[in-house]
Amino acid sequence: MDAKVIWNTKMSFEGTADSGFKVNLGASPSVGGDDDGFRPLELIAIGLAGCTAMDVISILSKKKQEIASFEVKVHTEHQDHHPKVFTHITIEYLVGGKDLSTTAIERAVELSAEKYCPAQAMLKQVAPMNLKITLLDQ
Repeated sequence: MDAKVIWNTKMSFEGTADSGFKVNLGASPSVGGDDDGFRPLELIAIGLAGCTAMDVISILSKKKQEIASFEVKVHTEHQDHHPKVFTHITIEYLVGGKDLSTTAIERAVELSAEKYCPAQAMLKQVAPMNLKITLLDQ
């Protein structure tokens, strides 16, 4: 995979990768930006959420789970000084549907964490990671 960012002005960049999609990156005014795009570390957190979400929803579909709603939240903590690396990560899976199997959901999350999601595999080597499953009433 190849990715790049192209500088626009001040602290504004446009990012692209092999897929051809574009994403704006920006910074807050306190560091010279115009508050006009994602912060790079936000994209890392979104990438982690998306990676595991795609795994889990794919596995649950194969297990014939009737998912009505599905959301993955990533909460990160980081050190106060530079480089402000992640020091702890919590991934919360919010799953709603009809007659869901708790065992199937737990197994899907486990498979993503232990086998399929490269973002989780990389990030858990540098920061402790907790996984939380919340079943929603449907």
